[in-house]
Amino acid sequence: MPEAAPVNQSPIRRVLTLPLRGLAFLGARLLNTLDLIGASWFLLLGAAGWVLRSVHNRKVRVGRPAIITQMVRIGVRSVFIVSLVSGCVGLILALQMAPPLDDFGQKDKVANIVSVAVLRELGPLIGAIVLTGFAGASIAAEIGTMVVSEEIEALESLALDPVRFLVVPRVIASIVSMTVLAVIADIVAIAAAMWIAMAALDVPGNTFWTNMLAQAKLVDFWTGVSKGTVFGLLIGVIACINGLRVKGGAAGVGLATTNTVVQCVVAIVMADLAFTAVFFALKLV
Repeated sequence: MPEAAPVNQSPIRRVLTLPLRGLAFLGARLLNTLDLIGASWFLLLGAAGWVLRSVHNRKVRVGRPAIITQMVRIGVRSVFIVSLVSGCVGLILALQMAPPLDDFGQKDKVANIVSVAVLRELGPLIGAIVLTGFAGASIAAEIGTMVVSEEIEALESLALDPVRFLVVPRVIASIVSMTVLAVIADIVAIAAAMWIAMAALDVPGNTFWTNMLAQAKLVDFWTGVSKGTVFGLLIGVIACINGLRVKGGAAGVGLATTNTVVQCVVAIVMADLAFTAVFFALKLV
């Protein structure tokens, strides 16, 4: 018996069911987000467990050579692009702040604004976003390719935990690299702002330096460094979990790479907001 042809929905019915379809879409996205957060927490706990075991038992190793290799791939190779972007941001910030300050005869105070903005916010944020596109996507693609080629199953068949040998080195390397890159971004951005202030804004170097030291405090520096550490953790975990959850061959690897970049940027911005709210409540800003 031939199957009946599907009946097209009328325009009125489509309009009436639009809110329900919208709610269903939002619900599905919410469930996927919660599933990703839960899987990321389990992955983070598993990685932390292996790190603690390696600390208490020298026979348990997490692959120090692999950590160094990943630090070179993630951190060292990102230094140039992070320095380039942060230097440009320092130049832009100084040039943008100079005209309104000059209206009040306070052009030399550009150092006060640049130093605090870079140390607290822009240094770690720029480094994290650049590292997401440069290294986070690479981690997800690499692990995803290993999943597609069944290398992960081969490790498991040999009783080797992928979290121990693949995730831990990359997460540790991301944390260390991002912390160092945040400091590098701070130095380069402030140096670029100081150079343009001397060259184009007629602000003496000693005046810039004096105003910067008068405004910026040590807590501003450590605020940015702590942000960089957490951002590195987020990048490493999100990239690894997306790589491990790849399905569907090469197309799945591409999707995981895209999701990694988007999710990392969103997580970094939300974590930055949480940091700022906490520091504001503690009167550290």
